[in-house]
Amino acid sequence: MYVRRLLSSTLNEALKLFPAILVTGPRQAGKTTFLVHEYGKRSDYVSFDDPLERNFALSDPNGFLDRFGEKPVILDEVQYVPEILPYLKIRIDRERKKNGKWLLTGSQQFQLMKNISESLAGRIAVLELLPFSLLENDQRNPDWLETVIWNGGYPEPSLFYEKRELWIRSYIQTYIERDVRQLQNIKDLRIFEQFIGLSAAYHGQTLNTAILSRQCGVSLPTIKVWAGILEASYLCLFLPPYFKNYGKRLVKTPKLYFIDSAIVCALTRQPNGQSTLSGAMGGAIFEGFIVSEVLKVFSMRGQKADIFFWRSHDGLEVDLIIQIGTKLYPIEIKLTATPTLKHIDPLNKFKALAGKDAAENGLLICRVEKETPLPSKNIAMPWHSFPKWLLSKLENK
Repeated sequence: MYVRRLLSSTLNEALKLFPAILVTGPRQAGKTTFLVHEYGKRSDYVSFDDPLERNFALSDPNGFLDRFGEKPVILDEVQYVPEILPYLKIRIDRERKKNGKWLLTGSQQFQLMKNISESLAGRIAVLELLPFSLLENDQRNPDWLETVIWNGGYPEPSLFYEKRELWIRSYIQTYIERDVRQLQNIKDLRIFEQFIGLSAAYHGQTLNTAILSRQCGVSLPTIKVWAGILEASYLCLFLPPYFKNYGKRLVKTPKLYFIDSAIVCALTRQPNGQSTLSGAMGGAIFEGFIVSEVLKVFSMRGQKADIFFWRSHDGLEVDLIIQIGTKLYPIEIKLTATPTLKHIDPLNKFKALAGKDAAENGLLICRVEKETPLPSKNIAMPWHSFPKWLLSKLENK
């Protein structure tokens, strides 16, 4: 079962403009399936997961690349053979006007991007494929929110519910034993596993590295390196505070969100989707789910997400600030189905402080059944309508 990915239109445009395209993102998000389904019939394909192909490319890079003719080439999991990138650069420079020839996939953001920037800067377009967005996997039912929160956006558990528990447990274990070892030489993976679990408990909160350092029994610099690993491997997103000269900036640390709701549910031992949303972490997990949707919508358009949170000197907080063009859209994210004036107080405060930089409408993303006008030109919007609203705004900015 193939679910069409909305990144395809962005990829088609990039193929017209660049000799090489890199599709990166978390492991098991569907990068290989995406490229093979969209371009496999007209392309050659090699996976560097295959040790024979990997050894061929390492021992004889020119011979490896000579085997391909005029068709486009998909080089899968290129992070395993970074040594081939300089040879790829030489071939691209020979035929600089030949676009769309090389399609690469890879995970592990920091190291891969370091190798790409050193070898293929200016020659390659970098796109991110994240787990399914609501725009891609619309499975409406009476328990839709509980279902999508519980199963997350990775293709396997979101399409085949019966695989969910085993798949997620295996994913976390493989992530720790495989990806983490490749990103950083961590001697005691047991402590790192504890760090991931503790981090999940702070999902939706500002990142307090000092507390995590004490709880894990490792140094503060180590915690900061480990936090970088969570980001590099697409497990987590760190949402920075919004700041400008108006208003006091009291919060300097980012907020921590796990990108996939099913992963954070598993790490925090939630029993099921309904209990998750009604429990102590329900609001934070719902908030992280919406923030993740924003990240996915920007990614499918090949854009960097200009997103922040904001907290005033008197403690009012806006969960999400999205910059679209020259305007800042303040957004509150609440599980409620009954909006009140209290919910829009932070939106009004931010709009007053931001002045002409703020959008006219603030949004309250919640569980209302239909879009509802609120005082001071704010809007209560159904959670499932929000990604489509955002995509429309980005397309028409």
